[in-house]
Amino acid sequence: MKLRLLFIFALCTATSFSQDYNETLDAIRESEAKSALNHMMQRSNLNTGNYDLKYHRLELDIDPSVAFIAGDITSYFEAKSDMSTVTFDLTSNMVVSQVMQRGNVLDFTQNDADELVITLPVTQTTGVLDSLTVSYSGNPISSGFGSFEQTTHNGDPVMWTLSEPYGAKAWWPCKQDLIDKIDSIDVFMTTPQFNPSSEEYISVSNGLEQSQVIEGTNKTTHFKHRYPIPAYLIAIAATNYEVYSHTVPNNGNPFEIVNYVYPESLANAQANTPITVDIMNIYTSLFEEYPYADEKYGHAQFGWGGGMEHTTVSFMGSFGRNLVAHELAHQWFGNKITCGSWKDIWLNEGFATYLSGITIENLDGNDAFRTWKQQRNNSITSQPGGTVYLTDNDTTSVSRIFSGRLSYNKGAMVLHMLRKKLGDTQFFQALQTYLSTSEHAFDYARTEDFIAIVETSSGTDLTEFFSDWLYNEGYPSYTINWNQPATNDVSITIEQVQSHPSVSYFEAPVPVRLIGTLGETLDLVLDNTFNQQNFLETVNFEVQALLFDPESDLISKNNDVLLGVNDGLIDRELVLYPNPTSEVLHINKPESLDISEVKIFNPLGQLVNKMPFTQTIDTSSWTTGLFFVQFQTKDGVITKTVLKK
Repeated sequence: MKLRLLFIFALCTATSFSQDYNETLDAIRESEAKSALNHMMQRSNLNTGNYDLKYHRLELDIDPSVAFIAGDITSYFEAKSDMSTVTFDLTSNMVVSQVMQRGNVLDFTQNDADELVITLPVTQTTGVLDSLTVSYSGNPISSGFGSFEQTTHNGDPVMWTLSEPYGAKAWWPCKQDLIDKIDSIDVFMTTPQFNPSSEEYISVSNGLEQSQVIEGTNKTTHFKHRYPIPAYLIAIAATNYEVYSHTVPNNGNPFEIVNYVYPESLANAQANTPITVDIMNIYTSLFEEYPYADEKYGHAQFGWGGGMEHTTVSFMGSFGRNLVAHELAHQWFGNKITCGSWKDIWLNEGFATYLSGITIENLDGNDAFRTWKQQRNNSITSQPGGTVYLTDNDTTSVSRIFSGRLSYNKGAMVLHMLRKKLGDTQFFQALQTYLSTSEHAFDYARTEDFIAIVETSSGTDLTEFFSDWLYNEGYPSYTINWNQPATNDVSITIEQVQSHPSVSYFEAPVPVRLIGTLGETLDLVLDNTFNQQNFLETVNFEVQALLFDPESDLISKNNDVLLGVNDGLIDRELVLYPNPTSEVLHINKPESLDISEVKIFNPLGQLVNKMPFTQTIDTSSWTTGLFFVQFQTKDGVITKTVLKK
């Protein structure tokens, strides 16, 4: 979910997009934490646990110019145990006028615990399916970021809902339980046909629009959604929308991306939303067909600056590419399969963050993707500790659950490192298997479920990998010592220190790139499993430089590459700052270190610049991304990594 972004997303170049993405993620994380703040300690109502929801029919009367809702909610439910009452979540200010079951009026009470308790005429025995209809009305109390909002845009009335995580009960009697998804829903929205300016009201909800029926001065719009959905992902909106579509080819089974936008935003939206088709094609080719292709995908503009991934229709405050990519990603990771608990939040947010990165990789190319990864790593390593997977105590802290550094960025980079460890074929096959596994598809999964599926699919024991990177804390820092003892050999020794004692050693594939004196390159991936491990690699050229992790595939920090330097203190006292840098890079060095020359390499190993040593380096002409600064000294060669913002 993304909410309350305080700026408009824009994409001019891959560089500006990458910077925009970094800023965007901070705003997303902060807004999601605030959204949960009012409701974090409210757990699922234990009094709703004795039945399994099967179906809802929502028949709603709404005037977008008035903060009021009235309706009839018909619910089908199966008893999980013998039950004489059925309880729904509904805020106490909403007035229930009647509850009916097969023509009979049922007794009910409402209490201060936001419960509607209905007395059944006879005991409903285990396994029996039954239904009832609740008639209600009121002015919903808005909670979180607007569970029910009635306001204006450009002077025109608009109403919309956003129920994540516990706001659904503010505007309709429901069961706010992530574990019990509703099998299917029908939504009937009745509004005035026209607004005060004589413009037609357009209604929006989940699923496929079935009909628009005019009766007098009112219009009823019917939407049908036939996939399991939790209460918080059901949403409605209505205003004088302009509507237009994009068609997704979908391998010969086309479906529509339907955009509902404010008239004053039409030109901007039409210029930006076509990219959704390209992103949809990327996700479909890598994972699986869009889960709701027989219904629709869509965007509906609403009053927050960000968005919310309601199933089949994301509510959007703007139409920047990152916002589009993130919300669309949630349709697979978050909506089709939802995290089973707050402890597993990375299964939603880490995945959506990584898919936004994959969008950069596919649309902007490797340079932009490399910069994106380095920015994630800078965030992750800005503190020495913290796990992706939450403890029980962590779930009492909203800021910890929605940690941009851990749940979003580290979760995303753990997925990327898993991809590099398994290779693209096995990685994407594992995710396809995860999405299609019957126990979790259109349901829920926990972290252990995901790991088991990946291990089985890839045939790889990932115990050590997930122990180090997911369940435990911190990151490694590497020192790479290398030399070329013979023309055809390069000797490489890897040293590692850990930022947190929970991990004794990060066993990981270590990527390096050898650069020859004539521009030759050789990429190696060293299977590093213990400290001071030595590798003797065959080369057929004279090596002038070794670049550590040139594609930023590894979570790490403060890494150094040494040739002929035996004094580690000299290396550690050579400091480049600020890093990342925007214009001027400053260099602090020990007095005993004589530097004769400085060479700048890009990740491809190309020599960008060569200069005598100075205390500062002007980086204004550098492109955004990763660079390697090589210092030629009388004691040997020291290479440091710098990120240009």
